[in-house]
Amino acid sequence: MKKDIEIAREADIKDIDQIAAYLGIDDYEKYGKYKAKIKPNFEKKSDSKLVLVTAISPTPFGEGKTTMNIALSMGLNKLGKKSISVLREPSLGPSFGIKGGACGAGYSQVIPMEDINLHFTGDFHAITSAVNLVAAMIDNHIYQGNEKNIDLNNIVWKRCVDLNDRALREVVVGLGKKTNGIVRQDGFDITVATEMMAVFCLSNDLFDFKKKVSKMIVAYDYEGNAVTVEDIKATGPVCVLMKDALKPNLCQTLENTPAIIHGGPFANIAHGCNSIIATKTALSISDFAVTEAGFGADLGAEKFYDIKCRKADLKPNMTVVVATIRALKYHGGQDLKNIDQENIENLKKGFKNLQTHLENLKKFSNNIVVAINKFDQDTQEELDTLKNLVEGLSLKAFECDVYHKGSQGCLDICEYIIENSKNDNNFKVLYDENLPIEDKIEIIAKEIYRASGVNYSKKALNEIKRINILNSNNLPICIAKTQYSLSDDPKNLNPDSEYEITINDIRLNQGAGFIVALTQNILTMPGLPKRPAAYDIDIDNQGNIIGLF
Repeated sequence: MKKDIEIAREADIKDIDQIAAYLGIDDYEKYGKYKAKIKPNFEKKSDSKLVLVTAISPTPFGEGKTTMNIALSMGLNKLGKKSISVLREPSLGPSFGIKGGACGAGYSQVIPMEDINLHFTGDFHAITSAVNLVAAMIDNHIYQGNEKNIDLNNIVWKRCVDLNDRALREVVVGLGKKTNGIVRQDGFDITVATEMMAVFCLSNDLFDFKKKVSKMIVAYDYEGNAVTVEDIKATGPVCVLMKDALKPNLCQTLENTPAIIHGGPFANIAHGCNSIIATKTALSISDFAVTEAGFGADLGAEKFYDIKCRKADLKPNMTVVVATIRALKYHGGQDLKNIDQENIENLKKGFKNLQTHLENLKKFSNNIVVAINKFDQDTQEELDTLKNLVEGLSLKAFECDVYHKGSQGCLDICEYIIENSKNDNNFKVLYDENLPIEDKIEIIAKEIYRASGVNYSKKALNEIKRINILNSNNLPICIAKTQYSLSDDPKNLNPDSEYEITINDIRLNQGAGFIVALTQNILTMPGLPKRPAAYDIDIDNQGNIIGLF
């Protein structure tokens, strides 16, 4: 089969004018021939449906969640429903690091994929500039006399860059002569892990964004009081930088189904969902908005429900859980070297991961279906075994060959989605956000991660006390945890025995409106692997990008 980039370049891509016309959009700004910024629209159609695509715990292979999202949107469109794929923008960190791009694969992709995976329309550059502007204004505020009495050892705002650069995790700024500023310890986050990205994705419009930005905490003074973006007079300039970035991006799939791609917070660190603006806009102009949440359902789906849906007053109509045979065999203990060999026993053992996710999702809603992302090496006995195991939970599973066939490979499950999304989903969140912080964390740990309890570091307990003093404890929880396991240990693929989650740190994202609880060994600035994807990326003599996908 051809490479993804070859398939994408051979696609019959339409001018974005045609995609906008299909959706009835007449207020947009073109970024070249195939991309556009559109005016947000928040008036939901009375009969539009929201479909969430999530997955089992990820493995080294990738489960194809984005690929499935794109295929489902194309399949629904082929069945006569005006559908939109609503996705996150890819980060440059994974693109040049280990994970790669995020535009789907095979015959289920969004295009133009090179643009989307690289600079796109510049949203992430705007966010990076906004974060670093605030950082510059903090240091200038201190240099010019420190009117707000900022404690130099209690500055919580970091600079950022949208690349994996471990050398920037801890830095010292202000070195050299006196005019270079005050010497202090600082650090960088990757752009997609910043609170600015979270605020960007959880704002309903520019004015809501401005309100949230003003409340973001940058530091604490010597008496323990919070110092905000507004206190250092950075709210206005940040909003000016972000004005255009807040408009959703319109592009298309290989089959010319519309796609809105906007925002991109990490799911193991942040809340892992595209922007509220994009989702609400899609619901206002389509029959089906097919969105996704990052990594496994324990991270992405839980945060989609408990944070995004709560903040945006969204009620999903259907949840699709993506699973693969090889991933379940991996979770069942099968070695990577022979992962393609049929092994029904390991498949059954690994099914526990999918079963736990499905049981968890039932705590939020009724309408759930499993999409088996089919690969060439899957045997029919393995596929039938998995379908039978899912049906044993009173749910349906469908084989989906979307990599090879695009929309044609998922029409059965699309018909199921159309029919069953009419049913009452009985959607509800997992906990009351007004509960004490420790209670909310414990509910997630026990109900979703299946832990027996929670351990807190001294630092985490001190931060909880500070948040309580600030009266900011009535916010939802965003747990930063490894994506590779239901537990907080990436090597513990099947946490059967009793264990406790460890919370090392707590951070108040007052602007975004959630509290981050960081488990063990979670970093907000990744590093490059021994052999980064960047080694293979180049441009040929004809100006074509090679090695990016």
